[in-house]
Formats: sequence, structure tokens, C-alpha cells
Amino acid sequence: MIHDPHHTITALTVRPPFGLSVTFADGQTFHVDLGPMIKAYPSMRLLGDASLFNQARIDARGGYVVWMDDDLELAADNLRNMAVEQSGGIGHERLWGWMDKHSLTQERAALALGVSRRMLNYYLSGAKPIPKTVWLACLGWETTCAKTRRTKHIASSAAHV
Repeated sequence: MIHDPHHTITALTVRPPFGLSVTFADGQTFHVDLGPMIKAYPSMRLLGDASLFNQARIDARGGYVVWMDDDLELAADNLRNMAVEQSGGIGHERLWGWMDKHSLTQERAALALGVSRRMLNYYLSGAKPIPKTVWLACLGWETTCAKTRRTKHIASSAAHV
């Protein structure tokens, strides 16, 4: 039984030199280039060896792409996020990071963005793509809050003079 079709891998094709085509249980297929990650992270450098990279396989539950059991694997949610970002979309992890950076609950984030909590949950789970307008709302909210903090700081400093 598949519990999370957006993060369960059903098919995998290696695309040399460092690419993967990953199909998820929701029917979506994404292409992801792992080359930049292999260069950037020492823990991933072993994948620079084509003979090892070509051994990529899906684990028994579809939650990971595995090269070396328990030592070298990538989770399905991370792969999907990376593929969405590489294709010019907004990955769900970016939205999680924005909420964490500002200590926002899902309720407060939904209110700040002008979306329902249900829709926010779709975005956070990767069930629905995050529209660029929603990400722009995140950036606008962030800018507005930063200006408000600066204004409060200036007013507070002036009051102490």
C-alpha cells in the first residue's frame, strides 16, 4: 500500500553521466542532475564513479534511490524537491525552510500568504506545485516584516534618546 504517492518512487532510469529519471506513484516523472551535488558534498563524491552511479536502484518501499545499502542513498522527497527546483519550479522544501526561518506555524504561514491551511499543506507535502505567486508572497511578506522590524527598532532607539 502506498501512503505517500508524491514521495514513493515506482520507476528509475539512470541517465549518464549523473542524471536520473524518477517516476513517482502519482504518475509524475522528473529528471534530476546529481552532478552539482556530487561535486559539492564530500559524502556524495563516490557517485562520481560511473560504475557505482549506474548501480542506482529503488529500495523495497520506494522511499529511496540506493547505491550502497545504509551508506549511500537519497530519499524520494529530496530527489523530487531537487528535480522541481532544477526545472525552475519552487520545491516544497523551500517553503518549509521559509516557515522555519520565520518560526511560522502552518496556520500563521497560510494566513500570511493568503491561502487556506489545506492548500498550504498540499504545497508542503509536494502534492501540488507551488505557484511562483505564492513564493513571491513569501518574499514580499519577508520584506514587509523586515521593514516593520527596522521601523520598530528605529522608533525604540529614538525613544531611549
